[in-house]
Amino acid sequence: MQAVLEFKGHQYLVAENDKISVDRLTQVVGEELTVDSVLCTVDGEAAVVGHPQVTGAQVALKVVRHFRGKKIHVMKFKSKSNYHVESGHRADLTEVLVTKISV
Repeated sequence: MQAVLEFKGHQYLVAENDKISVDRLTQVVGEELTVDSVLCTVDGEAAVVGHPQVTGAQVALKVVRHFRGKKIHVMKFKSKSNYHVESGHRADLTEVLVTKISV
């Protein structure tokens, strides 16, 4: 079974036992949470699309670890004026495990 869920402003296509990286959560490692905003579920050939959400559908998640993402380099440059600025950013992320999808 697969589901499309909306979580923290992003949409994810997940199946059971998938690990996904989301924006940093306040939960501690090992804690479980459920997401009620499921937009679509697919079970074999049968697909259920919500308007806007599938009623009664939930996705159970378990926090695996907190980590920081890869560094993104940003460069500003203007030719002929000796102007260049280089900066970077690393996002704080949380890896979660999809334990159960229920409809």
